[in-house]
Amino acid sequence: MQSSFAQEQHGEKFSYDPSLDSLSNLELKMDNGEVISGTNQENAANPSGICAERTALFYANSKYPNSNIICLAIVAGSNSKVNETPIAPCGGCRQVISELETKQDSPIGMYFMGEKGKVVFTESIENLLPFQFDSSFL
Repeated sequence: MQSSFAQEQHGEKFSYDPSLDSLSNLELKMDNGEVISGTNQENAANPSGICAERTALFYANSKYPNSNIICLAIVAGSNSKVNETPIAPCGGCRQVISELETKQDSPIGMYFMGEKGKVVFTESIENLLPFQFDSSFL
């Protein structure tokens, strides 16, 4: 999956964000062989947009509800500067990843990076969201 970062960075141009300067692209690999991409789709009437992670994750879950997500890769950048800092998922996206890990009863590996530079890998959302909230609390 890490080798797909070069291809993934080209998807940033499909991000839509009229009010901010951010561009993000996500690619996820599923156990059925499917590879799904998503970009952030923001809106001037913030918070009407959606992050790249949730764009791809919601599509994957609705299109392939019986397949598991093996891993995902996130590249985040900016129109005004080159971002060399790895960008982890926001809190809302962490929650969605957490619930999908619970649903599929297996971890989702995550790679994330800026436009260039260091690549960070974590084996599960548990490393980024140690105190998870799920339906067992409801």
